[in-house]
Amino acid sequence: MTSRMLPVPDGLDGMRVDAGLAKLLGLSRTVVAELAESGDVLLDGRPAGKSDRLAAGGLLEVTLPEPANPVEVVAEPVPGMQILHDDDDIVVISKPVGVAVHPSPGWTGPTVVGGLAAAGLRISTSGAAERQGVVHRLDAGTTGVMVVAKSEHAYTVLKRAFKERTVDKGYHAIVQGHPDPTRGTIDAPIDRHPRHDYKFAVVQGGRPSVTHYEVVEAFRAASLAHIKLETGRTHQIRVHFSALRHPCVGDLTYGADPVLARHLGLSRQWLHAKTLAFAHPADGRWVEFESEYPDDLAKALEILRDESY
Repeated sequence: MTSRMLPVPDGLDGMRVDAGLAKLLGLSRTVVAELAESGDVLLDGRPAGKSDRLAAGGLLEVTLPEPANPVEVVAEPVPGMQILHDDDDIVVISKPVGVAVHPSPGWTGPTVVGGLAAAGLRISTSGAAERQGVVHRLDAGTTGVMVVAKSEHAYTVLKRAFKERTVDKGYHAIVQGHPDPTRGTIDAPIDRHPRHDYKFAVVQGGRPSVTHYEVVEAFRAASLAHIKLETGRTHQIRVHFSALRHPCVGDLTYGADPVLARHLGLSRQWLHAKTLAFAHPADGRWVEFESEYPDDLAKALEILRDESY
C-alpha cells in the first residue's frame, strides 16, 4: 500500500470527495468511492465519506493499493484491420469495430497494438508498456483511421501535434433528426457523468471541448454530418450531439432510439473516423489518409437513402 498527501486546490472547493479525488488522481469515481468506504481517504485527519464536500486548503490523505501487474500486449491478428500506410516512422490503420486501441484491465477482446505486433510491425517503445506508440485513440465501438508511432522521434512529434491541435481529424456521423443550424460549433465542457461512471456528459466546470459540424446529407429521420474536432475528449462527438438532442444513430448509451437502430441493423453508434491529416514527423510534409465506411455503417446509410426517395 502507498499513501499520498494532497492539498485540496481552490478549483475543487465544495466538490464531492469522490468527484474531486477522481480528478486529482485520474481514477474513476467508483474506485475512489470504494477507497472512501474502506476508510482509506482521510480529510484533515478524519475519515471522509464519498459524498462529503471538499474545502479548499484542506489536506487529503489517500491510501492506495499496490498497482496490479501491468497489462500485457498479446500478439493477436485482428481480422478486418487494414494498414493504409507504413514507413519507418508511422503506421496508419483503419480500425474495425470491436477493437480497443490497447490492452486495459477488464478488456479481453482484440487490440490495435496486438494486431500490429502479430503483423510483425515494430512500434515505438515510448509510453506505458501496454500502449507503446499510441498517440491518440478511438473507442472500441468507433471505426476508422488512426496513426501509431513506430519511431521514438515520431512518438514525440505526434504527441505534441495532438496536444497542440495541429492534427486535422475528420469524422462522419449519422445523427438522429435534423440539427439546426445545419452548420455550427458545439462548445460545451465535458467530464464524467455525475451519476453513471461509465459515460460522460456536458458538465459545468468540465474540460473545454469544441466540435465543428456540417450536415452534408439529410434523410427523413436523420442527418449525415461531417465533423471536425478541435479537442479530443473521450466520447466527445457522442456526448455533444446527445446534448443537442441529436444523438448518433445506434448510440443507445447516449439516448439513441433503439427502434431505429434495429431497423438499420446497427449494434453500435454510426460514427466513423473518416480522415486524418498531419505533418509527417520525418520531414514535416502534410500527409492525409482516408478510411472507407465499414459494411455495417454503409448498409445503414444505404437504407436511409433508399427510404428518403
